[in-house]
Amino acid sequence: MSYPTQSELQFSDEELLDLAAAWVTLSVAFALLLEPIHRGGATTTAFVLSVGLSFVTVGVGFLCHELAHKVVAIRYGQVAEFRANYQMLFLAIMSALVGFLFAAPGAVYHAGRITERENAMIALAGPLTNHGLALLFFPLMVIPGIGIVGHMGVLINLFLAAFNMIPFGPLDGKSVWNWNKQVFAVVFLSGVALLAGFIFIFGLW
Repeated sequence: MSYPTQSELQFSDEELLDLAAAWVTLSVAFALLLEPIHRGGATTTAFVLSVGLSFVTVGVGFLCHELAHKVVAIRYGQVAEFRANYQMLFLAIMSALVGFLFAAPGAVYHAGRITERENAMIALAGPLTNHGLALLFFPLMVIPGIGIVGHMGVLINLFLAAFNMIPFGPLDGKSVWNWNKQVFAVVFLSGVALLAGFIFIFGLW
């Protein structure tokens, strides 16, 4: 059986629409989690500011995460496209309303012959990209006027990295777990430790 190939990065109209829907939904969900205006825990101004900051920080973290999956998949000769899961987008909003965010807005689906190791490398590309972005956002925390952007950028990217390494369902961690449990343990535990340490030292907001 032969498979189509994709030699360069390109996006269909449906993929762009799905990326936009996931970006907007995740941004609002993060804002509801950090500034729970629905429970009287934030002013309208604070919530709107949080939505705006989430658009920047969640947008960068989410889009780069999915782009990393797609780039590595194409490198391994796959045909790859992001598809939003609209039920999961609804769940993201509902979970944020009760104080927890289930951030699984969709996935990059890829087709073609591939080894278990290559599949794990595609999965790892997303969380490792988020770790790199957290490192880039960190220096912004000490710059007057934009420190909050740095804080949210680090927090959101560390959260995305740790959450996506959970070895469950469509999340990245399951592919890594199936391939190499030692690698999974190192990436997952270090991600959880970094997230917990950041929250302990700097707080959620």
